[in-house]
Amino acid sequence: MATPVLEINDLHIAVEDKEILRGLSLTVKGGEVHAIMGPNGTGKTSLAQTLMGHPRYLVTGGSIRLDGQDVVAMRPDERARAGLFLAMQYPSEISGVTTANFLRAAINARREDGRQISLKEFRDQLDQVMNFLEMDPKFANRYLNEGFSGGEKKRNEILQMLMLKPRIAILDEIDSGLDIDAIKIVAKGVNSLKGPEFGALIITHYQRILDYVRPDFVHIMVDGLIVKSGGPELAEELDRKGYDWVRSELAEARRQA
Repeated sequence: MATPVLEINDLHIAVEDKEILRGLSLTVKGGEVHAIMGPNGTGKTSLAQTLMGHPRYLVTGGSIRLDGQDVVAMRPDERARAGLFLAMQYPSEISGVTTANFLRAAINARREDGRQISLKEFRDQLDQVMNFLEMDPKFANRYLNEGFSGGEKKRNEILQMLMLKPRIAILDEIDSGLDIDAIKIVAKGVNSLKGPEFGALIITHYQRILDYVRPDFVHIMVDGLIVKSGGPELAEELDRKGYDWVRSELAEARRQA
């Protein structure tokens, strides 16, 4: 299978006539882990939601392409079948649908007719992945995220990712509210998929998860734009200096322009 490539070029998005992203460009390839960091309200979650086709976010300019295909023209389910995956900042609760049934339906939705996963194969895979993530097997039979703690919901998002094996995963603040042990489990799940057929975009406020999922590229986002990019050392520098350092550099660059 070819190495996946997600290309975001000069992307502009708006919500109710308010521009959120103002010309963002980014390319994520298989074998790469990218991290986007930035203060609240800068458009990080808006980017994640736009990539998966949330109807609230209107693309007003630019393009999103996955393996050369126009993502903007796809419905959310088509994006998922093409290999995009979003681990949400606030996972939804779905009453009446067990985690196991949800996952099996999601896997089969990505397969051609006649190639649906058997119940035995599915249960074997699910048991193996849940054991790897140190999850109680009983969670498989609970309604999706209903009554789950914040950490359990985030671990359940990683469970979905490992079962679905996407080509490009967008992880929106997957570390939010987690203690250090839970972060290590989440990181173990992400690291287990690393390879040429998998790329990841991690959206986070904090450097701590990047201690366990080592990014190849770090991008700092301010006011709907990526304003600074570098290697993992950029996240460490940001952790020491804070976002005021970035804003000061931007202000100085504008004065000199």
